[in-house]
Formats: sequence, C-alpha cells, structure tokens
Amino acid sequence: MKIAFGSDHGGIELKTALMKFVKEIEYIPIDCDTDKTDSADYPDYAKSVTELIIKNQADWGVLICKTGIGMSIAANKVHGIRAALVYSEEIALLSRRHNNANVICFGADFTKISLAKKLLTIWLKTEFEGGRHQRRVDKIQQLEESSCEF
Repeated sequence: MKIAFGSDHGGIELKTALMKFVKEIEYIPIDCDTDKTDSADYPDYAKSVTELIIKNQADWGVLICKTGIGMSIAANKVHGIRAALVYSEEIALLSRRHNNANVICFGADFTKISLAKKLLTIWLKTEFEGGRHQRRVDKIQQLEESSCEF
C-alpha cells in the first residue's frame, strides 16, 4: 500500500518521522512536499497528495500543517477526498469506520510524534463498516457532484 505524505514548513519534522515509521511497518511512503523550513502554502501540498489518491497512484494520504485545520479544509475541496483531522484514538477509529476517510490530517503543533504513530496505525488498520455509513458517504458524494445550489 502506498501512502502519500504532504506537509507545509510547520509539519516537516512530524512528516519525516511518520514516513520513516510507515516504511518500518511495510507501507510505501511517497513524499509530496517541501523539506525546507521556509514558509510554504499548505494548499499546494494538499493538492499534490489528493491528486495521487484520485489518480490511484496512492491508497491513502497524510497531511500535516501546524494545526491540521488548513490541510483538512484544502483536501476536502477535492472531489472524492474525505480528509479527517485526527487527534485521538477514537477519532482515528471512527474516521475510517464511519466516514471511510482516505486522508488523515495532523496538527504538528498539537500532536507528539509518538501519538501520531499510534493514531496512524489505528487509522490504517481500521476498515470501513459500510451499512448505514455507506448511505451517508454516498450523500457526501452527491453533494460533491451537485452544484450545491440551495
């Protein structure tokens, strides 16, 4: 399985640690971003990661910025992406089980490396339940496909 990673300047340390970690647990990391601490715009890296997922060149994505909020907002603008800002074990589990999230977002300023590894492991190993949750994911897809004129 291939996991695309993206971070702005605020998430480089966490991204580097998580890329090394997923390699150790036998996933293939793809680096889609900067390795410099100069200011960088998170939407650019959200685009790079989500594009790989949409084109089936990566199975999942990991996006990191200082809060994780900007990355999750940017990623969720892309048709077919369900990005979840994850900050606890239960949220990691439910974002996959109920929402079939295909991108996990972390806030580097609020998530220690050890916790991020734990959350990412839970997220990667959790299967989507389907059932009533599939109906809801389908409705999200319908919103994406509509012009959203209310």
